[in-house]
Order: sequence, then C-alpha cells, then structure tokens
Amino acid sequence: MKQPSTTSFHRGSDRRSANHSSAEERRRGDRRDSAIHWITLFRDADPRDLDAALAECEVLLLPAGTPLLRTGEANRNVFILLSGKLIARLGDDPSPDTAIEFSPGECVGELSAIDGKPISALVLAVTDVRVLRLDREVFWNRLMLLRGVAENLMTTLTERMRRANVKALALQRERLELKHLKKELEVARQLQASMLPLQRPLFPGRSDIEVCGFMEPASKVGGDLFDVFFADSRTLFVCIGDVSGHGIAAALFMVRVIGLLRILAMDTMQPEKILETLNDRLCIGNDTNLFVTLFCGFLDVQSGRFVYSNGGHCAPMVSAGRDAALLPLPKGMLVGAASGRHYSSMEYNLAAGETLFCYSDGVTEAENQAGSPFSEEGCLELLRRGATSALPTLLDSLYEKVVSHTGSRLLADDCTMLAVRRPAPDC
Repeated sequence: MKQPSTTSFHRGSDRRSANHSSAEERRRGDRRDSAIHWITLFRDADPRDLDAALAECEVLLLPAGTPLLRTGEANRNVFILLSGKLIARLGDDPSPDTAIEFSPGECVGELSAIDGKPISALVLAVTDVRVLRLDREVFWNRLMLLRGVAENLMTTLTERMRRANVKALALQRERLELKHLKKELEVARQLQASMLPLQRPLFPGRSDIEVCGFMEPASKVGGDLFDVFFADSRTLFVCIGDVSGHGIAAALFMVRVIGLLRILAMDTMQPEKILETLNDRLCIGNDTNLFVTLFCGFLDVQSGRFVYSNGGHCAPMVSAGRDAALLPLPKGMLVGAASGRHYSSMEYNLAAGETLFCYSDGVTEAENQAGSPFSEEGCLELLRRGATSALPTLLDSLYEKVVSHTGSRLLADDCTMLAVRRPAPDC
C-alpha cells in the first residue's frame, strides 16, 4: 500500500501541488498564496500568531486509496484538508451514498483527539490529497487560544452534523421505501402465483389425466409461465413459456402473455394460429423489446392425440417406463420479437402411461460451480428413474436435484416445470 509523505507547512505550498486540480481548486490556490485564511477555522485569527502556531506542523501527501484514519485506532492529531477529496465511511458499507465527504478547509479527527476514544470511521483519500497535521497539543493549547478559532470550529462541526443528519434522513427514507417495495413485491409474487395452476394435483376429479406444475422464480417475481386447462370436456390446453429477462418487467409481460393465451386458446384449437396471433399482439407497443419462448398444444385426453406448436422454447420430453426422449419440435421463432411470423404444428400420440414433461431452460441450464449445466440428459435420467412416481414427487425430486447440482437454492434463473400423464389402464 502507498504510504503518505510529508512536507513542511507554509503559505502557498498548497498551490504548487494542485497541477491536476479543478479550476475551482486553482482559484482557491490563488487565495492561499496571499493567506491561509481561506480555511474557515483560521479566518479570524491574527496572521502572525497563526504563523507561529503552525510553524512546526507538517503537510501529509496521501495518494488516492490511502487511509488517513482507520476504525478502532487511537488518534492524537487533528487534520485539515488542504486539497483533494476525503470521505469518512461508517462500517463496511462501500456505497458512496453512506459516505460523508469533507471539503477543503474542514477538520478531520478532532473528536477522537478531544476524547481520546478510538476512531469511529474509516477516513479514506478518494483522490490524491494534502492534509495539514496538527498535534493535539498544538491544536488545543495554541490554536484554540487564537481569536475566533474556537467559535469557527463549532460552526464547522455544526455544519458537518447538519450534513450528516440530512444524509441519515435520506438513507432512512430509502430504507423505508425499500421495505415498502419488498412488501409490494411479496404481494406481486402471491398474485403471480395465483395466476398459475399450482394446485396439487390439478383436476383431482378426473381419472383420465394427471397434471402437476412447479415454478420457483429466481427473484421475488419471475418471467416463466405455464398454464393448463380444458378447452372443452376432453381437450386439454397445455403451454409453458419463458419471458426474456427477470424481475418486474418480465413478470408484467408474463401476465400479458397468460391473459392473451387464455383468450386465444378458447377461440381456436390450432396451436400454430395461437402463436401467430399472440406474436403479432405482443409486438404492438412492445417498447421494452421483451419476448417470450413458448410451447403450447392441445391434448385429447381420451385418444392421446397431441397437436402442438413451438416458438423458440426448449423441447419437452416424453417418458414411458425406462425410456425417455426429447419430443420432436416444429421450427418457430421467438414470440413477440418481430411481427408477421408464421408457425407450424406437429402431432404426437401420447400413449397411456406416458408422461409429457415441459420445462424452462432454468432447469437444464442451471450450472454448478465448475460451470457445467444440469443438462437435458440430467432430466432424462431422472424421468427414467421416476417413471412410476406421482407427478408432484417427480417434479419435487427434479427441483432438488437441480438445487443439489448448483449447490444453492438461489438459482440464477427461474425454474419452471409442467408434467402431464395419461394414466395406464390398470391405474
């Protein structure tokens, strides 16, 4: 770490070190050439008495980043900032919002020099600074006896306390606002969760289909979505999506997507047409340039015929017994990125006993500390092992495996899963 150097103190010395200072600092330097009364503490003192009192004092030259005073240390000096920028920082918070800045001419360290108690704050040079070091004996026994110095010190301390109070009040308001925002986010999380079919199991009165969903947002609110409902007595609409980004903006976009999907799915049972219409509507007024990846389809729960379309979402998986594989996907662009796009559909026969597993990339792309993703194969392997597990158990097990893989329950991305199973005849 750089160490401070020292020079003797005399009038005008401050100007010669101000090669990199601002125009304001240069103007101050001009004043200092004629006198040191620009320092508030000394403005009423007799120049000859002041020269005599300061004759043996030193000027410290501190490079940027050098501590002047450290928390917990003893201090026997009073320092006066001559040029540069000093801040006092309480605790370990590095935020500039919590720091108190000193202006040239202000005293530093006088309180600890008064009561002899350890330093209560870290005082740090933000830029290269020059400070006049005054021994406490000189400060109290000589300078304080000069005309006006004691009164000026009280004025300076009062102004600093006023600035500190203003900053403390501002920080208190920010904390109250943050607390209120956290409450609002919790309400938003609950509202968002209420929009998704999270009951376990879904459709408990039906014996011809089993459905279970799961979502764990990376933050209070997320951008992932899924929905599943009957468009008629035997046709189940299934969808899962992932809005770009995270947080409030993604959550609001997610709400818009869910609302439009529910309207469109009741109007047509052609998933490719749903995506085309949804895409064009999302592009209207999309100044935030958000988009969503989306997979959706209609399942005839009696025959197992599943017609589906895809807009840039990761491929679902189908498992039966010890077998599990990715579902073939039709090509389709991200939804909401550009208007006028066309989508296509494909069909698959979901046999009795088979499970359709849909997910967001927050599952397969969740990385461990080495940067390795959980991967599609990780999901497929668990699907093979959990072929006979109840769907809530299966999804919970998958989530726990993802958490175990990453080593943290604070995932980097939203984790969303949806499983649909046609029960085997003997179930």
